[in-house]
Amino acid sequence: MQNYTLQPIGTVHSPFKEKFGTPRQPGLVNAQCSIELLPPYNQMDALKGLEGFSHIWVSFIFHRAIRDPQSNPQFNPQPNKWQPTVRPPRLGGNEKIGVFASRSPFRPNNLGLSVAKLIDIEQRGKKLFIHVEGLDIIDSTPVVDIKPYIPYVDAIPDASEGFATGAPEKKLEVEFTQQAEQQLKKIENAENLRRLIIDVLELDPRPAYKQSEQKGDFGVRLEDYNIRWKVTGNSVCVMELLK
Repeated sequence: MQNYTLQPIGTVHSPFKEKFGTPRQPGLVNAQCSIELLPPYNQMDALKGLEGFSHIWVSFIFHRAIRDPQSNPQFNPQPNKWQPTVRPPRLGGNEKIGVFASRSPFRPNNLGLSVAKLIDIEQRGKKLFIHVEGLDIIDSTPVVDIKPYIPYVDAIPDASEGFATGAPEKKLEVEFTQQAEQQLKKIENAENLRRLIIDVLELDPRPAYKQSEQKGDFGVRLEDYNIRWKVTGNSVCVMELLK
């Protein structure tokens, strides 16, 4: 069997700096992201006609889920090989299903696929950016391909959803302390960051085994800030934003 090598064509610039807090599916959070095309792919000719589509498919590498300790020394393999089953958060993290029946990042080839709304294409000197909305991808993720989303073949209205029936519900009410409000006022594009924080936290990004707990202090990195928040019952209180 022939082996194949993938060459990244771009990299993602995203407000999500770590796996914790990153949406588990595209479109759940309307975060503004961009894809920077890398040489030699940073040519406008390569994107000619893409502006006519409202959405795009983004193929990428789950680079933070690679089990090879040499390429990702922060990852602790258990063991250092692919697993045929995973525990999806949608099933509470307790039930196992086949890896090919899931969207888990822990896959034999660590390839991901996401759909995003196309906002704009921008050339900035020699750099070329595709601005999008709704990606569920961590910052600095390598992109290996981009394709237009075509509704008549990509959208199947009567498709069955398996165990992932319906979009996840917003679980938590989000409020801000006076301290957090004061910190927000000093930040450029404060309202965009506020909206991002609310969109992420109201979906309850905690691991499934933690969501049954009625309290706890947490932190999540969004943009350039460490957002400190506290859960009490069905409410989240954003306590402070640390640079």
